[in-house]
Formats: sequence, C-alpha cells, structure tokens
Amino acid sequence: MYYVYIMTNKRGTVLYCGVTNDLTRRVSEHVNGSIKSFTKLNHVSRLLCFEAFSNVRSAIAREKQIKGWRRAKKIELIKTTNPRCQDLAGQLFI
Repeated sequence: MYYVYIMTNKRGTVLYCGVTNDLTRRVSEHVNGSIKSFTKLNHVSRLLCFEAFSNVRSAIAREKQIKGWRRAKKIELIKTTNPRCQDLAGQLFI
C-alpha cells in the first residue's frame, strides 16, 4: 500500500503533503524530527489526513494534485475525513 498524507505543525500554520509506502514509519520520522528537512525546521508533527492507494503511480499523481491546490482546498479535503482537524498520528501507534 502507498499513502498520501497531509500533516501540519502545532499552530496549524504549515500544511505538508507527502507520499510513503509505510505511513506509521514516516509519521514517526516527522514526529521525532529524525529527517533534516522542511518538516523538521517547521516542526511538522500532526497528521491530519491520509489516503491509501494500491498503485504507487496513483499515489504520486494524487500527491502532486494536492500540492497544486490552494490552502483552502487542502483544508476542505482534510475536513471531509477529519472535521475537527484532530491529530491522527496517535491512532497509528496504538
């Protein structure tokens, strides 16, 4: 499985969209800041939504589509599955 995910920082000022084949590992890396990148510099650690795909090309196409959207449309997508914009990361580690 492949996952497209959207994460934010504690203040909700940054929206980051990524793709991975191991959502639990990738979210853990963001939460722990173990990857030196934009997400570490901006303290991106809250998982807001994700979508699963069986085909990597479909996942990458969806990631590119979402990255091209304006912030308001990304928030609209998040609220379709997570209306209260709660951190879903904890659900992955249970």
